[in-house]
Amino acid sequence: MNGISAAHSIGIIGTGRVAQALALALGKHSSALPLIWGRSTDKSKEAATRIGHAKAVDTLSSLASSSDIVAIAVSDDAVGPIAARLAPLLHGSDRTPFVFHVSGRSGTAILDPLREMGALTAAIHPAMTFTGNPREEVVRMAGACFAVTGSSDLASDLGKRIVSLLGGNAVEIAEDRRALYHAALCHAANHLVTLLEGSSQILSAAGVHEPHAVLAPLVRAAMENSLTHGFDALSGPVLRGDRETIAGHIAALGEYCSQALPAYRAMALATIDELEAREAPVPLAAVREELG
Repeated sequence: MNGISAAHSIGIIGTGRVAQALALALGKHSSALPLIWGRSTDKSKEAATRIGHAKAVDTLSSLASSSDIVAIAVSDDAVGPIAARLAPLLHGSDRTPFVFHVSGRSGTAILDPLREMGALTAAIHPAMTFTGNPREEVVRMAGACFAVTGSSDLASDLGKRIVSLLGGNAVEIAEDRRALYHAALCHAANHLVTLLEGSSQILSAAGVHEPHAVLAPLVRAAMENSLTHGFDALSGPVLRGDRETIAGHIAALGEYCSQALPAYRAMALATIDELEAREAPVPLAAVREELG
């Protein structure tokens, strides 16, 4: 296979949010209904019904024998076992299927059993969250970035072509940097949720009944400024070297919301580290001492 067109059939392994969105989006480019397989026959049928333009199959063998393009859209820990289970089904095939997974943490090495059977393999990870509405997510994938790692130049090109069909933007990530890439996304998205929950708890302890209403304008502005200006968007008492303000925060958190204190301290120290690396305009040793 040296390209991707509407002449190819598509198989989706998995029945969850990402699997459903991929089936709906890629099904538009398939000459036949995309095939869905999962460990639960009932869930496979439910997913196909929800997508509307897909067909559930009972066995992985049926999907393997009928698909030129196979997307493995399962949990991170399940990718390896699925690859090992799928590989023998490709033995003796006169086709060269393109198989990719959508896990963020793994590259293509996890698909080596398939590559050894002649498949072209890649890792294609969408840098976005999926909420469970396939139609909305098809729209959101258009314009999203996808990390592409291929086991060969041809596989990388095919991965980029898949991203193009989804309307996304391909970003090449080297095999040995996949975990680093995934850590960056988790640090930004997952830890942000934890950070905001901590801020909400602090506001609640301060007597605010709707903390999210207070936080929303501030956080949205900070996020937009940060994405536009990077670290230059920083403001606040650490930037100013305001030791007394920081001391007041530490004391208040210790008294009224101690569970948030370790995260506050860690983030403030990380901010000082970055400021000092950039030759901060004010001395920060006293603030660092206050933070402990």
